[in-house]
Amino acid sequence: MKEDEEVYTTDTGLPENAFRELAADEQYVPVMKPAHDQKEVTPYSVGMGLVMAVIFSAAAAYLGLKVGQVFEAAIPIAIIAVGMSNALGKKNSLGQNVIIQSIGSCSGVIVAGAIFTLPALYILQGDYPDIMVNFYQIFLSSLLGGILGILFFIPFRKYFVKDMHGKYPFPEATATTQVLISGQQSAADGSSGQAKTLIVASLIGGVYDYIVATFGWWAETVSTTVAGWGQVIAEKTKLVFSCNTGAALLGLGYIVGLKYAFVIFAGSIFVWWIIIPLLGTYGSPEFVAMEPETLFKDYARMIGIGGIAMAGVIGIIKSWPIIRQAVGLAGREFKGGAKDKTKEIRWQLDISMKHVVFFILLALVAVFLFFWFGVIHTLWQAAVAWVVVTIIAFLFTTVAANAIAIVGTNPVSGMTLMTLIIASAIFVGIGLNGTSGIVASMVIGGVVCTALSMAGGFVTDLKIGYWLGSTPKKQESWKFLGTLVSAATVGGVIIVLNKVYGFTGDNALVAPQANAMAKVIEPLMMGGETPWILYMVGAFLALILNWLGVPALAFCLGMFIPLQLNTPMLVGGAVSWFVGRSSKDKKVCDARRDRGTLIASGLIAGGALFGVFAAITRFVGYEYANPLSETVSQSLGCVAYVLLIAYFIWDSKRAKAAE
Repeated sequence: MKEDEEVYTTDTGLPENAFRELAADEQYVPVMKPAHDQKEVTPYSVGMGLVMAVIFSAAAAYLGLKVGQVFEAAIPIAIIAVGMSNALGKKNSLGQNVIIQSIGSCSGVIVAGAIFTLPALYILQGDYPDIMVNFYQIFLSSLLGGILGILFFIPFRKYFVKDMHGKYPFPEATATTQVLISGQQSAADGSSGQAKTLIVASLIGGVYDYIVATFGWWAETVSTTVAGWGQVIAEKTKLVFSCNTGAALLGLGYIVGLKYAFVIFAGSIFVWWIIIPLLGTYGSPEFVAMEPETLFKDYARMIGIGGIAMAGVIGIIKSWPIIRQAVGLAGREFKGGAKDKTKEIRWQLDISMKHVVFFILLALVAVFLFFWFGVIHTLWQAAVAWVVVTIIAFLFTTVAANAIAIVGTNPVSGMTLMTLIIASAIFVGIGLNGTSGIVASMVIGGVVCTALSMAGGFVTDLKIGYWLGSTPKKQESWKFLGTLVSAATVGGVIIVLNKVYGFTGDNALVAPQANAMAKVIEPLMMGGETPWILYMVGAFLALILNWLGVPALAFCLGMFIPLQLNTPMLVGGAVSWFVGRSSKDKKVCDARRDRGTLIASGLIAGGALFGVFAAITRFVGYEYANPLSETVSQSLGCVAYVLLIAYFIWDSKRAKAAE
């Protein structure tokens, strides 16, 4: 590349060697010149990033609490950033768009850390009214956890992002990078097809989900129990089948893909069509009298929890060499013994290791003070909690990053469950139990969960920056501000959604991960019977699955997320598989699959954002009395869902290889 050449000269997007391993004497050169300063951090990019962080924090919190899945915000934020920069006529805006995406994507990772744990306190409040939850506990646990996640991952950046070039697929980072680079190209030739596709899909998905949530013109969930024959089967064999008809879940399944959607669905079927029928048919008379949903909630789901915890242990063992290598590298750089010339180049410039270590110590002091004065109030018990958080959050950092790099899915909920079990056992041993122990465990779990979620999400941001040529130091520095804004937004949204919907009772938010956390923590802290046998069965099942080469974490996640939320994941994955094989021309298939990714992102973002609007509608007191019977409503739900799928496939197949 010549020095006087323009920054953006490629006609095909990224360089040819972006996704493959490099030869011994080969180097990767990003789109933006590594040796030149680029326009990245500006008032526009920071301001837009913060706006995206607020909007998508609210949207992701609603969707995550409703269905238990937090969508990856990077893709829709990237598309919005591209659309806005093109609409405003900004030139060479790629570096700014990366910063917008990096700051804005704090939303999804902070939301995941908060909603998987802290709503459990509201869930347990019904049985233990003296459990108190306030805004600053939610805010500080999210903020401090996010800061730890950023700082703990920086020493691992070089390994995951640069040294392992071409060895990890980075599915989410790949999709987001392609959006950003194609947006830059569309700005050059005056087209805006991607932005239009996203907007249309967002409106369709948003209006679709808003109608269901606000007016209920068709059923949000269809089930075999609505029919007489289905009720008979459920009563005699405990067999049921159900599917959520929402647009957001359909899009989420598309992005996850058929392989992992099928593994998740298989775990759900294992519970709903094997474990529950066995318990309800050959179990005790108490089990025979229970509804399938009760058997799942109180017993079968516990097997999945044990499996998730063991999957986290397996992940740490597999990642141990990476941990040792990164710590050694960080130590050498801190002492000044590993001076790499590439660190002088803007493209590979991190926050200095001395500053990272200083900020880690500062953050850990803040965490300790938060535990001591804001949660536990006893010095030595707060110190024990601090040690648990520090060790587990650091060890699991590589597990989270590795999972994102390979499959694009962060196993943060399973690792947090394990953290809660370990922490609760330790707390009980030091006399911290009862409702005060519940609050301490859940807030501490929120810190760990957010730290791991941030570490997993941050590797995506930094890989995007590596491919395009952004400055890692700028991404790392401004990530803290995005974390602050997202944490504040999430805290407020959780409180509002609890007042509007609640987490217990009829029509409450599902919050499956938080319910699982509550199930784990209550018997440990209140002296009840802990289902250790069920946990052990799940742990052994995870070991067997790992031995057979089956993704244990995905399978066990399917075991404790309700069936109606896993089925649409499989449907979306099947749509992705079909669209990607709908032509004999590979280039046409690739174009259609990429267009489907944009449509899926629109369905996710639109469905989630309009879900927040639906919550506001209910919050102001509007209630619609649906006159339709359950049978008619579910029939209309099936029709509406089929039409949504048909639109998804039709619009995806409109893509042409030339696009």
